[in-house]
Amino acid sequence: MIKNKKLTIIIAVIVVTLLAIYFGISFYFTNHFYIGSTINGRDVSGKNIVAAKEIIQKSLDEYELVITERDGTTESIKGSDFSLESTWNDEIDHFMDTQNGFAWIIKLFNPDNHRAEMNVSFDMEKLKELLNTLPCMAESKQIAPESAQISEYSPENGYELIPSVAGSQINQNIFYSKVIEYVYGMKTELDLDETGCYVLPKIMDDNEDLLAAIEQLNTALKTVITYQVGEDTKVLDASIFQPWLMVSDKMRVSIDEEQLSAYVKELSSTYNTCYNKKRLMTSYGVEVTISNSHYGWKVDSAAEKAAIVASIMAGEQITRDLNYSMTANSHTGNDYGNSYVEINLTAQHLFLYVNGNLVIETDFVSGNLSKSYNTPTGAFGLTYKTKNATLRGDDYETPVDYWMPFAGNVGMHDATWRGDFGGSIYKRDGSHGCVNLPHSAAKTIYENINTNFPVLVYELSGTESAKGIAQDQAYEVDKLIKAIGAVGIESEGAIQSARASYDALSDTAKAYVKHYQALIDSENALSILKEQAGI
Repeated sequence: MIKNKKLTIIIAVIVVTLLAIYFGISFYFTNHFYIGSTINGRDVSGKNIVAAKEIIQKSLDEYELVITERDGTTESIKGSDFSLESTWNDEIDHFMDTQNGFAWIIKLFNPDNHRAEMNVSFDMEKLKELLNTLPCMAESKQIAPESAQISEYSPENGYELIPSVAGSQINQNIFYSKVIEYVYGMKTELDLDETGCYVLPKIMDDNEDLLAAIEQLNTALKTVITYQVGEDTKVLDASIFQPWLMVSDKMRVSIDEEQLSAYVKELSSTYNTCYNKKRLMTSYGVEVTISNSHYGWKVDSAAEKAAIVASIMAGEQITRDLNYSMTANSHTGNDYGNSYVEINLTAQHLFLYVNGNLVIETDFVSGNLSKSYNTPTGAFGLTYKTKNATLRGDDYETPVDYWMPFAGNVGMHDATWRGDFGGSIYKRDGSHGCVNLPHSAAKTIYENINTNFPVLVYELSGTESAKGIAQDQAYEVDKLIKAIGAVGIESEGAIQSARASYDALSDTAKAYVKHYQALIDSENALSILKEQAGI
């Protein structure tokens, strides 16, 4: 019994002692952190709130931010150099308030690792001054970046990418803001490249517009335009147009307008014939030069420039003719070829040739010279043709079956009101400028020509028709007869002159004298007057 009682007392003493120890330690941990506890990675085992905060502050004094440059060089700044201090909220107090002192045994095996939102303060001016003294901020280190760009043209390689150069120039605003951000976050490593602290090239190697421009330029270089102008061949390729290629600041590829215009002007100078003098071997075997030319090839500069730009931008290989605003029959020899209307105003005679074959020739009546309605000479293209037109002017309104204008309001048409054509009718009884034709001739011409058919109008001295010469001679005799006027004894000389001129005419010319009866009447009247006067 005594032994059991002693054992009981011993056990009780041990238990009481252990409990005293447990409660003592538990009481201790009501205002001290558990063994193994950390705050923001700092060991605060057995520390009260004040001591724990001192430990955290010491970590701030030891804080160091390592800055890594693009080339791997490192520099650092320390918190103590710019007065880095902590400004706490009540989180650490809260950790202690929520800590259960009696759970200290359990926490021996599962210690608390607290994270506290620690606010820090520092001297901003000191920090910036410190940053400005770093080697990475030295003026010698501020090597500006270079944008990626397009290489100069090379016949072997075309256009290539010239990569950007990173340089080492620091963007101070970004650098300052990143350092401040890292200090507030208590981060210890700042990579200047990864955090965008360097001034970047404006155009990087992967710039889509830049790469697209290079591709467009190299596509353009593939262009070959082969002009086939009649028997003549002319090639436009990169050896000519490469200097025309331009790239804007926005990386848009375009063609230099001035150089393009100069090239098209050169093409026009070479192939335009519309205003050139025409040489025509007439149906009379005599060559004439026609100066007033409105017929021929004329390059459409605007259309041609647009076509060239389109081809270059698409990198086309194409064979084609030029774009024209006016066309002609041939690029070889005479541009009117061997199909044309030949109008000889002097002879008042017209020839129609189609593919070198004479289809029809006919007399006509052209513009009235006495009223200055002259039919214009020149080389023209038929404007259009139409049937059943009504021709109108200030003093006329005339329906015709076949209307074929070639020089403004001047054209060829049938003239059924005329009973005669050719000769010298046009000099005194011609048209308002048009070429009046027999109906059948007008029909044949109409059926064989179309819009832009060449019409070559000229004068050729020495080709006056016998009919025309006879009509002119008769006209002069008629003038002498009309000049006799009222017959008197003194009229004898005028009458004899008129008679002599008439008698000198050929029979053909005599047939065209309109006032022969007036001559006879004058002669009879003179004879009577002489008898009466006893002469």
